[in-house]
Amino acid sequence: MLVLYSIIDSIREFIELGGDVLWGIMFVVLLMWTLILERIWYFYKVYPADRKQVVSNWDARADTTSWFAKGIREQMISEAAMKLKQNVGMIKALIAICPLLGLLGTVTGMVGVFDVMTYAGSSNARAMADGVSKATIPTMAGMVAALSGVYFGTFLDRKASAESEQLEDLLQSH
Repeated sequence: MLVLYSIIDSIREFIELGGDVLWGIMFVVLLMWTLILERIWYFYKVYPADRKQVVSNWDARADTTSWFAKGIREQMISEAAMKLKQNVGMIKALIAICPLLGLLGTVTGMVGVFDVMTYAGSSNARAMADGVSKATIPTMAGMVAALSGVYFGTFLDRKASAESEQLEDLLQSH
């Protein structure tokens, strides 16, 4: 319990240093990683059973060479590809949003610095330090958040394409 309190306290202190924009970055990161983990779960736990069902439905067909059968094959492949690529676009969008939120934090932090300069003058470095902190920490957090998802976003996109192509190869005329 003490460890959990320590972690929560550290997060709270970090957000106080970086400003309110870090709440938005944290929300986007949590959503992004929830979607990434869901896709990984789908690829390795759910999709193999879906693929097996599609292949068995195709193999159970007597007619696999007619124009009508080829249309059904294309539909089966298309439906599987849509399931495979579900949420991958959203993950990529969330990855792109992270640095933009960091930039928003930079702007709001610098506005704080200029406010301090207006009221206290430009010689009070201690007063400006809070605004500088709120300008740099969100930028760093946004970039780290985006980098944490770039690999998995690319991996999931390639995995979806490869699995779709593999399913297309499995559904051959017989």
